[in-house]
Amino acid sequence: MSKNKKFIDAELFTLSPDGLSDENRINALDTFIKYIETQKNHLLGYQNGLNFNYEEDIGKFLNCHINNIGDPFIFGNYTMNSKVIEKAVLDYYAELWQAKKPHSPNDPESYWGYLLTMGSTEGNLYGIWNARDYLAGRKLLIDQSNHSQSSMRRKEYAYAVPIEDNPNAYTPVAFFSEDTHYSIIKAMRVLNVHTFYEIGKKFYPRQNPLNYSGEWTKKFSEVPSVGGKLGSGAIDIDKLAVLVEFFASKGYPILICCNYGTTFKGAYDDVKVMGEKLMPIFEKYDLIDRTVIYDREKHTDVRNGYWIHVDGALAAAYMPFIEMAYKQKKVYSCGPVFDFRLPWVNSIVMSGHKWIGSPWPCGLFMTKVKYQLFPPDDPEYIGSPDTTFAGSRNGHSAIVLWDHLARNPYKSEINKAIKCEDLACYAEGQLKIVQSIYPNLNLWIERTPLSLAIRFRKPNDEIIFKYTLSCQTLSIDNEERHYSHIYIMDSVTKELIDEFVNDLKNPAAFTA
Repeated sequence: MSKNKKFIDAELFTLSPDGLSDENRINALDTFIKYIETQKNHLLGYQNGLNFNYEEDIGKFLNCHINNIGDPFIFGNYTMNSKVIEKAVLDYYAELWQAKKPHSPNDPESYWGYLLTMGSTEGNLYGIWNARDYLAGRKLLIDQSNHSQSSMRRKEYAYAVPIEDNPNAYTPVAFFSEDTHYSIIKAMRVLNVHTFYEIGKKFYPRQNPLNYSGEWTKKFSEVPSVGGKLGSGAIDIDKLAVLVEFFASKGYPILICCNYGTTFKGAYDDVKVMGEKLMPIFEKYDLIDRTVIYDREKHTDVRNGYWIHVDGALAAAYMPFIEMAYKQKKVYSCGPVFDFRLPWVNSIVMSGHKWIGSPWPCGLFMTKVKYQLFPPDDPEYIGSPDTTFAGSRNGHSAIVLWDHLARNPYKSEINKAIKCEDLACYAEGQLKIVQSIYPNLNLWIERTPLSLAIRFRKPNDEIIFKYTLSCQTLSIDNEERHYSHIYIMDSVTKELIDEFVNDLKNPAAFTA
Protein backbone atom coordinates (compact mmCIF):
# COMPACT_ATOMS: atom_id res chain seq x y z
CA MET A 1 0.00 0.00 0.00
CA SER A 2 1.48 3.35 -0.99
CA LYS A 3 2.04 5.71 1.92
CA ASN A 4 0.73 8.50 -0.30
CA LYS A 5 -2.53 6.76 -1.14
CA LYS A 6 -5.59 8.86 -0.36
CA PHE A 7 -8.03 6.96 1.80
CA ILE A 8 -10.63 9.72 1.47
CA ASP A 9 -11.02 12.01 -1.51
CA ALA A 10 -9.86 15.36 -0.14
CA GLU A 11 -11.67 17.16 -2.93
CA LEU A 12 -14.95 16.36 -1.21
CA PHE A 13 -14.00 18.69 1.64
CA THR A 14 -12.56 21.62 -0.30
CA LEU A 15 -14.19 24.85 0.91
CA SER A 16 -14.92 27.88 -1.23
CA PRO A 17 -16.04 31.42 -0.40
CA ASP A 18 -19.56 30.29 -1.34
CA GLY A 19 -19.47 27.28 1.00
CA LEU A 20 -20.91 23.97 -0.19
CA SER A 21 -24.35 23.03 -1.34
CA ASP A 22 -26.41 21.00 1.13
CA GLU A 23 -26.05 17.98 -1.14
CA ASN A 24 -22.25 18.21 -1.32
CA ARG A 25 -21.88 18.97 2.39
CA ILE A 26 -24.02 15.97 3.42
CA ASN A 27 -22.21 13.73 0.94
CA ALA A 28 -18.84 14.76 2.38
CA LEU A 29 -19.96 14.11 5.95
CA ASP A 30 -21.53 10.77 5.01
CA THR A 31 -18.28 9.73 3.33
CA PHE A 32 -16.27 10.71 6.39
CA ILE A 33 -18.49 8.92 8.91
CA LYS A 34 -18.29 5.72 6.83
CA TYR A 35 -14.50 5.97 6.90
CA ILE A 36 -14.42 6.64 10.66
CA GLU A 37 -16.81 3.78 11.44
CA THR A 38 -14.78 1.35 9.32
CA GLN A 39 -11.57 2.30 11.12
CA LYS A 40 -13.30 2.26 14.50
CA ASN A 41 -14.53 -1.29 13.95
CA HIS A 42 -10.96 -2.52 13.39
CA LEU A 43 -8.93 -0.30 15.73
CA LEU A 44 -6.40 -2.37 17.67
CA GLY A 45 -3.22 -0.32 17.89
CA TYR A 46 -4.08 2.48 20.33
CA GLN A 47 -5.45 2.55 23.86
CA ASN A 48 -8.62 4.47 23.05
CA GLY A 49 -11.92 3.59 24.69
CA LEU A 50 -14.44 3.27 21.87
CA ASN A 51 -17.24 1.31 23.47
CA PHE A 52 -19.55 4.20 24.31
CA ASN A 53 -22.75 5.88 23.17
CA TYR A 54 -23.16 9.39 24.52
CA GLU A 55 -25.50 10.64 21.79
CA GLU A 56 -28.71 10.36 23.78
CA ASP A 57 -27.40 11.94 26.98
CA ILE A 58 -24.79 14.36 25.64
CA GLY A 59 -26.16 15.35 22.22
CA LYS A 60 -28.46 17.95 23.77
CA PHE A 61 -25.41 19.88 25.04
CA LEU A 62 -23.62 20.21 21.69
CA ASN A 63 -25.36 23.46 20.85
CA CYS A 64 -24.11 25.03 24.09
CA HIS A 65 -20.70 26.55 24.79
CA ILE A 66 -19.84 25.04 28.16
CA ASN A 67 -16.56 26.44 29.45
CA ASN A 68 -14.98 25.58 32.82
CA ILE A 69 -12.43 28.39 32.75
CA GLY A 70 -10.62 28.91 36.04
CA ASP A 71 -10.47 26.86 39.21
CA PRO A 72 -13.00 23.98 39.29
CA PHE A 73 -13.92 24.75 42.91
CA ILE A 74 -14.78 28.43 42.26
CA PHE A 75 -17.89 28.97 40.17
CA GLY A 76 -16.64 32.15 38.46
CA ASN A 77 -18.40 34.74 36.33
CA TYR A 78 -18.95 32.55 33.28
CA THR A 79 -22.10 30.82 34.41
CA MET A 80 -22.39 28.36 31.49
CA ASN A 81 -19.97 25.93 33.12
CA SER A 82 -20.20 22.33 34.32
CA LYS A 83 -18.05 22.77 37.43
CA VAL A 84 -20.64 21.16 39.69
CA ILE A 85 -20.32 18.03 37.53
CA GLU A 86 -16.54 18.39 37.29
CA LYS A 87 -16.29 18.37 41.11
CA ALA A 88 -18.31 15.13 41.23
CA VAL A 89 -15.86 13.48 38.80
CA LEU A 90 -12.88 14.75 40.80
CA ASP A 91 -14.39 13.40 44.02
CA TYR A 92 -14.84 10.03 42.31
CA TYR A 93 -11.16 9.78 41.42
CA ALA A 94 -10.05 11.13 44.78
CA GLU A 95 -11.92 8.18 46.29
CA LEU A 96 -10.52 5.74 43.71
CA TRP A 97 -6.95 6.96 44.26
CA GLN A 98 -7.43 7.14 48.04
CA ALA A 99 -6.78 10.86 48.37
CA LYS A 100 -8.33 12.84 51.19
CA LYS A 101 -11.71 14.30 50.25
CA PRO A 102 -13.59 16.55 50.01
CA HIS A 103 -11.31 19.23 48.67
CA SER A 104 -10.83 22.07 51.14
CA PRO A 105 -8.46 25.00 50.56
CA ASN A 106 -7.96 25.09 54.34
CA ASP A 107 -6.87 21.45 54.57
CA PRO A 108 -3.34 20.96 53.17
CA GLU A 109 -3.77 17.17 53.02
CA SER A 110 -6.98 17.27 50.98
CA TYR A 111 -6.86 16.79 47.25
CA TRP A 112 -6.94 19.41 44.53
CA GLY A 113 -7.24 18.78 40.81
CA TYR A 114 -9.00 19.64 37.58
CA LEU A 115 -10.19 18.11 34.32
CA LEU A 116 -7.84 18.63 31.40
CA THR A 117 -8.75 19.98 27.99
CA MET A 118 -5.95 17.95 26.42
CA GLY A 119 -5.10 14.37 27.36
CA SER A 120 -2.43 13.40 29.87
CA THR A 121 0.14 15.50 28.00
CA GLU A 122 -1.44 18.60 29.55
CA GLY A 123 -1.43 16.93 32.95
CA ASN A 124 2.24 16.04 32.56
CA LEU A 125 3.06 19.62 31.57
CA TYR A 126 1.14 20.97 34.54
CA GLY A 127 2.61 18.44 36.98
CA ILE A 128 6.18 19.16 35.90
CA TRP A 129 5.54 22.91 35.99
CA ASN A 130 4.16 22.49 39.50
CA ALA A 131 7.16 20.36 40.48
CA ARG A 132 9.66 22.80 38.97
CA ASP A 133 8.37 25.78 40.94
CA TYR A 134 7.93 23.76 44.13
CA LEU A 135 11.48 22.39 44.00
CA ALA A 136 12.96 25.70 42.85
CA GLY A 137 11.58 27.37 45.98
CA ARG A 138 9.26 29.77 44.17
CA LYS A 139 6.29 31.20 46.02
CA LEU A 140 3.62 33.71 45.13
CA LEU A 141 3.11 36.49 47.63
CA ILE A 142 0.64 39.39 47.78
CA ASP A 143 2.25 42.78 47.32
CA GLN A 144 1.18 44.43 50.58
CA SER A 145 2.34 47.85 49.35
CA ASN A 146 -0.75 47.95 47.16
CA HIS A 147 -3.46 49.31 49.46
CA SER A 148 -6.39 48.79 47.11
CA GLN A 149 -8.92 46.01 47.59
CA SER A 150 -7.19 42.75 48.51
CA SER A 151 -8.62 41.01 45.45
CA MET A 152 -6.83 43.53 43.26
CA ARG A 153 -3.44 43.40 44.97
CA ARG A 154 -0.61 42.47 42.71
CA LYS A 155 0.90 39.03 43.13
CA GLU A 156 4.59 38.50 42.58
CA TYR A 157 6.98 35.58 42.75
CA ALA A 158 9.33 35.35 45.69
CA TYR A 159 12.49 33.36 45.09
CA ALA A 160 14.38 31.32 47.61
CA VAL A 161 17.52 32.89 49.08
CA PRO A 162 20.51 31.03 47.62
CA ILE A 163 22.25 28.73 50.05
CA GLU A 164 25.90 29.68 50.17
CA ASP A 165 27.33 26.21 50.59
CA ASN A 166 24.83 24.58 48.19
CA PRO A 167 24.40 26.43 44.89
CA ASN A 168 22.34 23.48 43.54
CA ALA A 169 19.66 23.60 46.25
CA TYR A 170 16.97 25.02 43.98
CA THR A 171 17.91 23.48 40.63
CA PRO A 172 15.59 20.51 40.03
CA VAL A 173 17.06 17.53 38.19
CA ALA A 174 14.65 15.21 36.39
CA PHE A 175 14.63 11.42 36.08
CA PHE A 176 12.47 9.21 33.86
CA SER A 177 12.86 5.82 32.23
CA GLU A 178 13.71 4.93 28.66
CA ASP A 179 10.09 3.74 28.22
CA THR A 180 8.60 7.09 29.20
CA HIS A 181 6.01 8.79 26.97
CA TYR A 182 7.39 11.48 24.69
CA SER A 183 5.20 14.13 26.33
CA ILE A 184 7.42 14.01 29.42
CA ILE A 185 10.49 14.85 27.35
CA LYS A 186 8.54 17.60 25.57
CA ALA A 187 7.46 19.04 28.93
CA MET A 188 11.07 19.15 30.13
CA ARG A 189 12.04 21.15 27.03
CA VAL A 190 9.10 23.56 27.25
CA LEU A 191 9.63 24.19 30.97
CA ASN A 192 13.44 24.27 30.82
CA VAL A 193 13.79 21.48 33.39
CA HIS A 194 17.15 19.75 33.03
CA THR A 195 17.54 16.00 33.10
CA PHE A 196 20.19 14.13 35.05
CA TYR A 197 21.93 13.36 31.75
CA GLU A 198 22.16 17.03 30.76
CA ILE A 199 23.45 18.13 34.15
CA GLY A 200 25.79 15.15 34.48
CA LYS A 201 27.33 15.63 31.05
CA LYS A 202 27.83 19.38 31.59
CA PHE A 203 28.99 19.57 35.19
CA TYR A 204 30.19 16.07 36.12
CA PRO A 205 32.06 14.66 33.11
CA ARG A 206 33.37 11.12 33.48
CA GLN A 207 31.46 10.70 36.78
CA ASN A 208 28.49 8.64 35.58
CA PRO A 209 27.92 6.17 38.44
CA LEU A 210 26.28 3.64 36.10
CA ASN A 211 29.06 3.52 33.53
CA TYR A 212 32.41 1.89 34.35
CA SER A 213 34.10 4.53 32.14
CA GLY A 214 32.20 7.35 33.82
CA GLU A 215 31.06 8.74 30.47
CA TRP A 216 27.56 10.19 29.98
CA THR A 217 26.79 8.47 26.69
CA LYS A 218 23.38 8.48 24.96
CA LYS A 219 22.83 5.03 26.41
CA PHE A 220 22.48 6.75 29.78
CA SER A 221 20.34 9.69 28.66
CA GLU A 222 17.35 8.13 30.46
CA VAL A 223 17.06 5.78 33.42
CA PRO A 224 17.33 2.18 32.14
CA SER A 225 14.26 -0.02 32.26
CA VAL A 226 14.39 -3.48 33.81
CA GLY A 227 15.99 -5.82 31.28
CA GLY A 228 16.69 -2.96 28.87
CA LYS A 229 14.87 -2.77 25.54
CA LEU A 230 13.86 -6.44 25.80
CA GLY A 231 12.51 -6.08 29.34
CA SER A 232 9.10 -5.35 30.78
CA GLY A 233 9.39 -1.59 30.37
CA ALA A 234 9.29 -0.78 34.11
CA ILE A 235 11.98 1.53 35.47
CA ASP A 236 15.03 -0.13 37.03
CA ILE A 237 14.66 1.09 40.61
CA ASP A 238 18.16 0.02 41.69
CA LYS A 239 19.77 2.01 38.89
CA LEU A 240 17.45 4.94 39.58
CA ALA A 241 18.53 4.92 43.23
CA VAL A 242 22.21 5.04 42.23
CA LEU A 243 21.58 8.05 40.01
CA VAL A 244 19.36 9.82 42.54
CA GLU A 245 21.95 9.42 45.29
CA PHE A 246 24.68 10.80 43.06
CA PHE A 247 22.74 14.00 42.35
CA ALA A 248 21.23 14.30 45.82
CA SER A 249 24.76 14.19 47.22
CA LYS A 250 25.53 17.21 45.02
CA GLY A 251 22.62 19.09 46.61
CA TYR A 252 20.07 18.88 43.79
CA PRO A 253 16.33 18.50 44.46
CA ILE A 254 14.89 15.43 42.71
CA LEU A 255 12.00 15.26 40.20
CA ILE A 256 10.91 11.75 39.18
CA CYS A 257 8.32 10.95 36.53
CA CYS A 258 6.90 7.45 36.94
CA ASN A 259 4.94 5.49 34.37
CA TYR A 260 1.84 3.55 35.29
CA GLY A 261 1.10 1.76 32.04
CA THR A 262 3.86 2.75 29.60
CA THR A 263 2.66 3.74 26.16
CA PHE A 264 4.15 0.93 24.12
CA LYS A 265 4.74 -1.96 26.54
CA GLY A 266 2.07 -1.16 29.12
CA ALA A 267 4.51 -1.54 32.03
CA TYR A 268 3.93 -0.39 35.61
CA ASP A 269 6.65 1.32 37.62
CA ASP A 270 6.56 0.09 41.22
CA VAL A 271 6.05 3.43 42.93
CA LYS A 272 5.80 1.81 46.36
CA VAL A 273 9.15 0.02 46.16
CA MET A 274 10.67 3.11 44.55
CA GLY A 275 9.65 5.30 47.47
CA GLU A 276 10.89 2.78 50.03
CA LYS A 277 14.25 2.75 48.26
CA LEU A 278 14.55 6.51 47.83
CA MET A 279 13.18 7.92 51.08
CA PRO A 280 16.34 7.00 53.06
CA ILE A 281 18.37 8.78 50.38
CA PHE A 282 16.17 11.87 50.61
CA GLU A 283 16.51 11.83 54.39
CA LYS A 284 20.28 11.37 54.21
CA TYR A 285 20.70 14.46 52.03
CA ASP A 286 18.18 16.69 53.85
CA LEU A 287 15.56 16.62 51.11
CA ILE A 288 12.67 16.08 53.53
CA ASP A 289 10.96 19.07 55.16
CA ARG A 290 13.68 21.54 54.25
CA THR A 291 13.12 25.18 55.21
CA VAL A 292 13.01 27.64 52.31
CA ILE A 293 13.81 31.27 53.12
CA TYR A 294 12.75 34.11 50.84
CA ASP A 295 14.30 37.55 50.33
CA ARG A 296 11.13 39.42 50.99
CA GLU A 297 10.73 40.07 54.71
CA LYS A 298 12.35 36.70 55.37
CA HIS A 299 9.24 34.69 54.58
CA THR A 300 9.80 30.98 55.13
CA ASP A 301 8.24 27.82 53.84
CA VAL A 302 8.78 24.15 54.63
CA ARG A 303 8.72 21.79 51.69
CA ASN A 304 10.38 18.62 50.46
CA GLY A 305 13.27 18.52 48.03
CA TYR A 306 11.68 15.81 45.91
CA TRP A 307 8.61 15.43 43.71
CA ILE A 308 7.20 12.14 42.39
CA HIS A 309 4.76 12.47 39.50
CA VAL A 310 2.79 9.47 38.19
CA ASP A 311 1.82 9.42 34.54
CA GLY A 312 -1.09 6.99 34.69
CA ALA A 313 -2.60 7.94 31.34
CA LEU A 314 -4.26 4.54 30.87
CA ALA A 315 -3.62 2.32 33.87
CA ALA A 316 -4.46 4.77 36.66
CA ALA A 317 -8.07 4.54 35.48
CA TYR A 318 -8.39 0.74 35.38
CA MET A 319 -5.73 -0.85 37.58
CA PRO A 320 -7.64 0.08 40.78
CA PHE A 321 -10.39 -2.24 39.51
CA ILE A 322 -7.87 -5.04 38.90
CA GLU A 323 -6.80 -4.57 42.53
CA MET A 324 -10.44 -4.83 43.61
CA ALA A 325 -10.82 -7.99 41.50
CA TYR A 326 -7.68 -9.40 43.11
CA LYS A 327 -9.05 -8.76 46.61
CA GLN A 328 -12.25 -10.51 45.52
CA LYS A 329 -10.10 -13.44 44.27
CA LYS A 330 -11.29 -12.98 40.70
CA VAL A 331 -7.77 -12.54 39.29
CA TYR A 332 -4.44 -13.99 40.36
CA SER A 333 -2.39 -10.79 40.64
CA CYS A 334 -2.62 -7.01 40.57
CA GLY A 335 -0.35 -4.11 39.77
CA PRO A 336 1.83 -2.25 42.28
CA VAL A 337 0.35 0.53 44.41
CA PHE A 338 0.73 3.94 42.75
CA ASP A 339 -1.78 6.30 44.37
CA PHE A 340 -2.09 8.66 47.33
CA ARG A 341 -1.83 5.83 49.83
CA LEU A 342 1.87 6.41 49.26
CA PRO A 343 2.89 9.60 51.12
CA TRP A 344 5.65 10.32 48.61
CA VAL A 345 3.29 10.63 45.62
CA ASN A 346 2.85 14.29 44.72
CA SER A 347 0.71 14.19 41.58
CA ILE A 348 -1.15 11.78 39.30
CA VAL A 349 -2.55 12.21 35.81
CA MET A 350 -4.81 10.08 33.62
CA SER A 351 -6.51 10.32 30.22
CA GLY A 352 -10.31 10.16 30.09
CA HIS A 353 -10.43 9.16 26.42
CA LYS A 354 -8.57 5.91 27.08
CA TRP A 355 -10.11 3.55 29.64
CA ILE A 356 -13.41 5.43 29.92
CA GLY A 357 -13.66 6.62 26.33
CA SER A 358 -14.64 10.01 24.99
CA PRO A 359 -15.34 11.61 21.60
CA TRP A 360 -12.34 13.91 22.21
CA PRO A 361 -9.10 13.90 24.24
CA CYS A 362 -9.54 14.75 27.90
CA GLY A 363 -8.04 13.83 31.24
CA LEU A 364 -7.59 14.55 34.92
CA PHE A 365 -4.78 15.97 37.06
CA MET A 366 -4.66 15.55 40.84
CA THR A 367 -2.36 16.64 43.64
CA LYS A 368 -2.78 17.80 47.25
CA VAL A 369 -3.61 21.31 48.43
CA LYS A 370 -0.22 21.60 50.13
CA TYR A 371 1.55 21.01 46.81
CA GLN A 372 -0.80 23.08 44.66
CA LEU A 373 0.79 25.53 42.25
CA PHE A 374 -0.34 29.03 43.17
CA PRO A 375 -1.96 30.80 40.22
CA PRO A 376 0.11 33.57 38.64
CA ASP A 377 -3.01 35.74 38.51
CA ASP A 378 -6.50 36.08 39.97
CA PRO A 379 -8.29 37.71 37.05
CA GLU A 380 -11.33 39.78 37.92
CA TYR A 381 -12.53 39.19 34.35
CA ILE A 382 -13.36 35.50 34.91
CA GLY A 383 -14.06 35.76 38.65
CA SER A 384 -11.86 32.74 39.45
CA PRO A 385 -8.15 32.14 40.08
CA ASP A 386 -6.36 30.94 36.96
CA THR A 387 -5.16 27.73 38.61
CA THR A 388 -5.23 25.47 35.54
CA PHE A 389 -2.94 25.15 32.53
CA ALA A 390 -5.25 25.67 29.60
CA GLY A 391 -7.36 28.71 30.57
CA SER A 392 -10.61 27.95 28.75
CA ARG A 393 -11.47 24.33 29.42
CA ASN A 394 -13.90 22.01 27.66
CA GLY A 395 -16.90 21.76 30.00
CA HIS A 396 -18.37 18.93 27.91
CA SER A 397 -15.61 16.58 29.09
CA ALA A 398 -16.93 16.69 32.65
CA ILE A 399 -20.40 15.73 31.40
CA VAL A 400 -19.05 12.84 29.31
CA LEU A 401 -16.91 11.38 32.13
CA TRP A 402 -19.71 11.86 34.66
CA ASP A 403 -22.19 10.12 32.35
CA HIS A 404 -19.95 7.07 32.06
CA LEU A 405 -19.28 6.89 35.79
CA ALA A 406 -22.99 7.36 36.57
CA ARG A 407 -23.88 4.46 34.26
CA ASN A 408 -21.13 2.09 35.45
CA PRO A 409 -20.75 1.14 39.12
CA TYR A 410 -17.52 -0.38 40.42
CA LYS A 411 -18.90 -3.84 39.68
CA SER A 412 -19.17 -3.04 35.96
CA GLU A 413 -15.66 -1.57 35.86
CA ILE A 414 -14.25 -4.65 37.62
CA ASN A 415 -15.94 -6.95 35.10
CA LYS A 416 -14.66 -4.84 32.21
CA ALA A 417 -11.10 -4.94 33.57
CA ILE A 418 -11.26 -8.73 33.98
CA LYS A 419 -12.68 -9.14 30.47
CA CYS A 420 -9.85 -7.05 28.95
CA GLU A 421 -7.21 -8.93 30.92
CA ASP A 422 -8.60 -12.30 29.82
CA LEU A 423 -8.81 -11.14 26.20
CA ALA A 424 -5.21 -9.91 26.33
CA CYS A 425 -4.15 -13.40 27.44
CA TYR A 426 -6.15 -14.89 24.56
CA ALA A 427 -4.59 -12.50 22.03
CA GLU A 428 -1.10 -13.31 23.26
CA GLY A 429 -1.80 -17.01 22.85
CA GLN A 430 -3.17 -16.57 19.34
CA LEU A 431 -0.15 -14.53 18.27
CA LYS A 432 2.13 -17.32 19.51
CA ILE A 433 0.19 -19.71 17.27
CA VAL A 434 0.96 -17.35 14.38
CA GLN A 435 4.64 -17.60 15.31
CA SER A 436 4.48 -21.37 14.80
CA ILE A 437 3.74 -20.94 11.09
CA TYR A 438 6.82 -18.73 10.62
CA PRO A 439 9.64 -21.04 11.79
CA ASN A 440 12.33 -18.94 10.09
CA LEU A 441 11.06 -15.53 11.17
CA ASN A 442 11.07 -14.35 14.79
CA LEU A 443 7.90 -12.35 15.43
CA TRP A 444 9.25 -11.10 18.81
CA ILE A 445 5.90 -11.64 20.56
CA GLU A 446 6.10 -10.12 24.04
CA ARG A 447 3.68 -9.02 26.72
CA THR A 448 4.44 -7.34 30.03
CA PRO A 449 2.55 -9.02 32.92
CA LEU A 450 -0.94 -7.53 33.40
CA SER A 451 -0.46 -5.29 30.36
CA LEU A 452 -3.27 -4.83 27.88
CA ALA A 453 -0.64 -4.42 25.13
CA ILE A 454 0.98 -7.22 23.11
CA ARG A 455 3.92 -6.27 20.89
CA PHE A 456 5.27 -8.13 17.87
CA ARG A 457 7.12 -7.69 14.59
CA LYS A 458 5.74 -4.88 12.44
CA PRO A 459 3.51 -6.29 9.65
CA ASN A 460 2.90 -4.84 6.19
CA ASP A 461 1.33 -1.45 5.50
CA GLU A 462 -2.09 -2.88 4.60
CA ILE A 463 -2.43 -4.52 8.01
CA ILE A 464 -1.08 -1.46 9.80
CA PHE A 465 -3.71 0.73 8.14
CA LYS A 466 -6.61 -1.69 8.51
CA TYR A 467 -6.08 -2.07 12.27
CA THR A 468 -4.62 1.41 12.95
CA LEU A 469 -1.48 -0.11 14.46
CA SER A 470 1.08 1.86 16.42
CA CYS A 471 4.69 1.22 15.44
CA GLN A 472 8.01 1.71 17.22
CA THR A 473 11.62 0.94 16.36
CA LEU A 474 13.85 -0.43 19.13
CA SER A 475 17.62 -0.90 18.90
CA ILE A 476 18.50 -4.25 20.50
CA ASP A 477 22.06 -5.57 20.44
CA ASN A 478 22.90 -3.23 17.56
CA GLU A 479 19.93 -4.55 15.60
CA GLU A 480 17.03 -2.32 14.65
CA ARG A 481 13.75 -4.08 15.37
CA HIS A 482 10.53 -2.66 13.97
CA TYR A 483 7.64 -3.43 16.31
CA SER A 484 3.89 -2.91 16.33
CA HIS A 485 1.49 -3.59 19.17
CA ILE A 486 -2.19 -4.12 19.81
CA TYR A 487 -4.11 -2.84 22.83
CA ILE A 488 -7.01 -4.84 24.25
CA MET A 489 -9.59 -2.22 25.15
CA ASP A 490 -13.26 -2.73 25.96
CA SER A 491 -14.28 -2.31 22.32
CA VAL A 492 -12.03 -5.19 21.20
CA THR A 493 -13.76 -8.55 20.67
CA LYS A 494 -12.56 -12.10 20.29
CA GLU A 495 -13.86 -12.01 16.71
CA LEU A 496 -11.71 -8.97 15.92
CA ILE A 497 -8.63 -10.65 17.33
CA ASP A 498 -9.35 -13.76 15.26
CA GLU A 499 -9.72 -11.64 12.11
CA PHE A 500 -6.44 -9.89 12.86
CA VAL A 501 -4.64 -13.18 13.52
CA ASN A 502 -5.94 -14.63 10.25
CA ASP A 503 -4.54 -11.62 8.39
CA LEU A 504 -1.17 -12.21 10.04
CA LYS A 505 -1.19 -15.81 8.78
CA ASN A 506 -1.15 -14.57 5.19
CA PRO A 507 2.31 -15.32 3.71
CA ALA A 508 2.66 -11.67 2.69
CA ALA A 509 1.86 -10.29 6.16
CA PHE A 510 5.48 -9.62 7.11
CA THR A 511 7.09 -8.99 3.73
CA ALA A 512 6.57 -5.22 3.55
